[in-house]
Amino acid sequence: MRNTLSLIVMITLLPLLAAGSAIPFDQMQQNSVALTRRWEVQDAEGIVDYQNLQGQMQMTTSKIARGMVAYEKNMGQRHPADLLEHRNLERAVGHDGLADDNNVLWYGTITAGTPAVQYTVDFDTGSSDLFLPGPSCGQTCSGHKVYNPSHSSTSRDLHKTYRLSYGDGSSVRGEQYADAVSITGKKATGQTLGASTQYSSGFQSPRFPADGLLGMGFQSISVYNAPPLFQTLVSQRQISTPIFAFKLAKSGSELTIGGVNNALYRDSFTYVPVTHQGYWQVNMDGVSVNGGRVLGGTSVIIDSGTTLIVGEPHAVQRLYSNIPGAQPANEFGQGFYSFPCANIPDVSLTFGGHQFHLSADTFNLGRESASSNRCIGGVVGQNIGASFWIVGDVFMRNVYTAFDLGHNRVGFANLA
Repeated sequence: MRNTLSLIVMITLLPLLAAGSAIPFDQMQQNSVALTRRWEVQDAEGIVDYQNLQGQMQMTTSKIARGMVAYEKNMGQRHPADLLEHRNLERAVGHDGLADDNNVLWYGTITAGTPAVQYTVDFDTGSSDLFLPGPSCGQTCSGHKVYNPSHSSTSRDLHKTYRLSYGDGSSVRGEQYADAVSITGKKATGQTLGASTQYSSGFQSPRFPADGLLGMGFQSISVYNAPPLFQTLVSQRQISTPIFAFKLAKSGSELTIGGVNNALYRDSFTYVPVTHQGYWQVNMDGVSVNGGRVLGGTSVIIDSGTTLIVGEPHAVQRLYSNIPGAQPANEFGQGFYSFPCANIPDVSLTFGGHQFHLSADTFNLGRESASSNRCIGGVVGQNIGASFWIVGDVFMRNVYTAFDLGHNRVGFANLA
């Protein structure tokens, strides 16, 4: 029996007075929406779910590949971090195997259409497109709320299709529309979104409890080649401060739109510049284990839609070689490692000269089996065909993360 941890989370709009300014939390006008988090990397007994880990890796690898393909198509040149000389579009979008009902999701509500209809979406900083179930989706979208553009007085058919293929042979595909889309009461007009005619099995309810997905990356990796919702809100002056921020934790989690929530962090932010717009790509100074630096600097992307921290295989091997008793856990897949559960290491990532530690709860994904005293680590070595690491929720659950579009940077602060 799986243990689904649901969190009631808030999305709060901060109507800040000017770019870069902050309003005390108790003075903010709060427009909030309940979000739910599903964390099922391990079962009720603390045993790692093998199929879920495999699904997470497949989903992450395929998403990065799709972004690379979209970047080259949109920008007319390969992404500078793309290590593959030739990417075939069908291959690149064809291996995104979503794990059944074991996904890690951060989802909440938006509205679309006129009159406005409410939908739940998964918020993903590692992609850039918004799609919902469409009126022709049929059984594959059963259990999800349908977006019907013919019922909206502000919808406009863009006469473009989209298709995202998945490892099970099915796909998310449909027609692109422009329509009004709102989050926390702030409306984007003419926002590009997809009305899906088919959902992959991984997006079917209850495997994927949200109705759709909302990407929060940059336009250059958009399959639609259209501005993502947050960028549209900024360009249409719906928010005065072009920042959104995440707290992803066991309790009190929220996504803040239009600034940061001063009550959710302590001390000051450590900011690092975005080195290349597409993904939220920044430089990491290094990785330490039990107080000693074991890896030097590398480029990373900060991805709320990825569960794990995924790094270059040789570097990850070097990391685990500094953890007493660690060894490969190839039965879980290439690049996974285990270590003695009684000796969980202190692993930290350094950004902007500041060390941020991974808690034991986030680094430890769970025990190998019911009879095992060994646990699986949350940093995985994988060749994703790109010269950056993917830093997902294993890290983000330990910090308050601000995505600053106005200053082209990402900020990290210690949780309050």
